[in-house]
Amino acid sequence: MSSPRPSADARVLDPVEYYHSGPTAFFASQRDQRFSYCLYVPGVHRTTTAPLPLTVVVHGTQRMAERYRDAYRGFAEENETVVLAPLFPAGIGEPGDLHGFKRLSFRGVRFDRVLLDIVDEVAQRYRVDGTRFALHGFSGGGQFVHRFAYLHARRLSALSIGAPGRVTRIDPRVPWWPGTADLRERFGTDLDLDALRAVPVQMIVGAEDTETWEIAEPGVDAGGDTRVERLTSLRDNFEAHGVGVRFDVVPGLAHRGLQLQPVVQDFFAGVLAGRS
Repeated sequence: MSSPRPSADARVLDPVEYYHSGPTAFFASQRDQRFSYCLYVPGVHRTTTAPLPLTVVVHGTQRMAERYRDAYRGFAEENETVVLAPLFPAGIGEPGDLHGFKRLSFRGVRFDRVLLDIVDEVAQRYRVDGTRFALHGFSGGGQFVHRFAYLHARRLSALSIGAPGRVTRIDPRVPWWPGTADLRERFGTDLDLDALRAVPVQMIVGAEDTETWEIAEPGVDAGGDTRVERLTSLRDNFEAHGVGVRFDVVPGLAHRGLQLQPVVQDFFAGVLAGRS
């Protein structure tokens, strides 16, 4: 008879390991201690001999990393995945800056590399497969994750883009950030469309996410006025380049990232189960 699986929120009763199990403490990145992360480590981590899959959830402008991590507790236990929530503090590179992480590079900081360093650190400390991971971000995090995918599609097992206020469309004629013409000059790499086409992609937004006060871009072809319109333009752009998209417009919701997470988790669960 097999032993029972550890229950949800099971913690290791050890003075050190307690804080590395279930909902963990925040840990500073050892590569750059301006950045930190927290995890949810499911009970199965205590008994598994095989590395667990990794799910990464990126906060928006308000930096609610811990709240997003907590929203994934049940998902982590049910799907036997470690959940990572990185924290990109405001004010990195410039006092008061809120937005630098969203465009991957700001004042000499490569935020995409910060995340990869954290993933590698987690894979060294925990029984986690960090070679490829599922990635979701909402709002400012949605901006980060779709741009991250342009540079690092081969590191992704799934991609969920949540309600970005501004989008970067695949366009070799238009420079960064509205387009992708100068990726090599800016980031040292080209867009790998074949790799991106192999990644299951979800785009998700609330049907009532239509306020424009924060995201107005006068004189810029932003793909529409609202987040719904802009995400629709990004979907059309992906599909025109052969990238398949599951497009979820959630009825009755405005700009509420935590309330969208059950639909994101349904998408990720399908990927983990081999359904997507």
